[in-house]
Amino acid sequence: MKFFDRTAEIASLKETLERSRDVAQFTVVTGRRRIGKTSLVLKAYEQEPFLYFFVGRKAESELCESWVAEIESKLGIPVLGCPDHFSEIFEFLMKLSCTQPITVFIDEFQEFLRVNKSVFSDMQRIWDLYQTQAHINLLVCGSIHSLMSKIFRDKKEPLYGRQTQFMHVRPFTPSVLKEILATYNPQYTSEDLLALYAFTGGVAKYVQLLVDSDGTTKRKMLDRIVKADSVLLGEGKAILIEEFGKDYGIYFSILSAIARGRNTRAAIEQSIGREVGGYLSKLEDDYGIISKKQPLFEKTATKNVRYAIDDNFFMFWFRFIHKYNYILEIEGYDNVKTIIERDYATFSGIMLERYFRNMLIEQHRCTRIGSWWDRKGENEIDLIAENELEDTATFYEVKRKAANIDLDVLKSKAEVFLHATGKFHEYAISYSGLSMEDM
Repeated sequence: MKFFDRTAEIASLKETLERSRDVAQFTVVTGRRRIGKTSLVLKAYEQEPFLYFFVGRKAESELCESWVAEIESKLGIPVLGCPDHFSEIFEFLMKLSCTQPITVFIDEFQEFLRVNKSVFSDMQRIWDLYQTQAHINLLVCGSIHSLMSKIFRDKKEPLYGRQTQFMHVRPFTPSVLKEILATYNPQYTSEDLLALYAFTGGVAKYVQLLVDSDGTTKRKMLDRIVKADSVLLGEGKAILIEEFGKDYGIYFSILSAIARGRNTRAAIEQSIGREVGGYLSKLEDDYGIISKKQPLFEKTATKNVRYAIDDNFFMFWFRFIHKYNYILEIEGYDNVKTIIERDYATFSGIMLERYFRNMLIEQHRCTRIGSWWDRKGENEIDLIAENELEDTATFYEVKRKAANIDLDVLKSKAEVFLHATGKFHEYAISYSGLSMEDM
C-alpha cells in the first residue's frame, strides 16, 4: 500500500527540523502500536540525512555496536573507541551537534527500560548540559503507551519536561479510508467502507494488511482476518499483554465485558464477579484504551456513566476473536465468520455511530459533539452536534437503513433533552438522520 495522508504531521516534523538549526528540538512521537509512527518519521525525512537507532532487546554493548556503525556510515565520522553505553554515544552526538546540525531518530525508546534504566537519567544530564548550544533534532518513538507516559509525563522521571513537543499519531480519518478504498477498489460500497472502519479502526498497519492482500470488500476482509495464518487473530493479545503485564487476565475480562455491551461499572462487576474501580481507572488513565462516556452537558461527577473501548480493532477483537477463541483453536474459522455475520448488524451499528461522529468532527461542522441519554434509559439520542460559532445545534439519529429513521421520535427525545438540560436557548435547532447512504 502506498503512503496516505499525514500531511499535517509531516509538515510539523519538517518545521521542527528547521527550528533545530537554531535551537535543539526533542520530539516525542506517540500512538498505539501499528499506527504508523515509524513510517511517518521515515516519510517526513526521506530527503534528509538522519541517524536511525532501533532499541532492540539486546545487550547495551551490542546495540551500541550497531549504532556506531550507523553514525560512521551516515556521517562519515569515526567514533573513537568502542562505547558500551548509550550515554557515551548520546554525549558524542550532542557535542557534535554544537558544530553541525544532526537529526537522530530513536525507535522503540521505551525498551531502554529493559536494556538499561539509567539511560534516562544520563540523557537528562547530557541534554541539560548541551541543549543551549546544540543544533540537534532528536525524535524518540515508542509503542507501549503506559511506558512512554511514565517516561515523559511522570514528574518523578528524569526526562519529564525535557521534550519540546509531543506528537500523537492517530488513526486514519473516515475521508482517508474512503480515499484508500477508492484507490484499491473503485467500486467499493458503503458496507465495505464501514467494515474497513469497524475492523481496523483506521490503524495504518491493519489497513495495509487488508489492502495488500486484496481485502477491500467486507467479505474479503473477513476472509483475510479469520483464517489460519492471519496475524490479526493474535494481535490483540500480543499488544495488550505487553501493556498489562501479569495482570492481563483481569483487564481482558473487563474489556471482554465492555465489548459485549456491559458498559456500566455495575454491569462489568456483575459480569466478572469482582470490584473493578481501580482497573477501570488504569485502563482509562494509564493505558488509554477505554474512556468514560456521559450524557452531553451532564455534570462530571455524575454516576450516569458508560465505558467504551475507544479502539475499534480492540472492540472487534474482544467481541469476536477473544470471545470465540475456543472455536478458533479447533480451526472453526468458518463458524466464527458465521457468528460475526450473525451479530454484525448490532456491532456495525455501534461502529456506524462512531464513524459519523468522527466524520462530523473531521468536517469541522461542530464545536462540541456527544450523545445523550436519561437515567431511566427511556430517551437516547445518538448524536448532538453544537456549533457555538453559528448558534446552531443538530440532533441526529443514526441507523444502518434510512427507512428506519424516524425524525418525529427524534424530535420528541430532543424535547426531553432540552427540558432536562436547559441548553440551546436562542439556537437554531435542526434534526437529521444519518444512514449508510450518507457515508
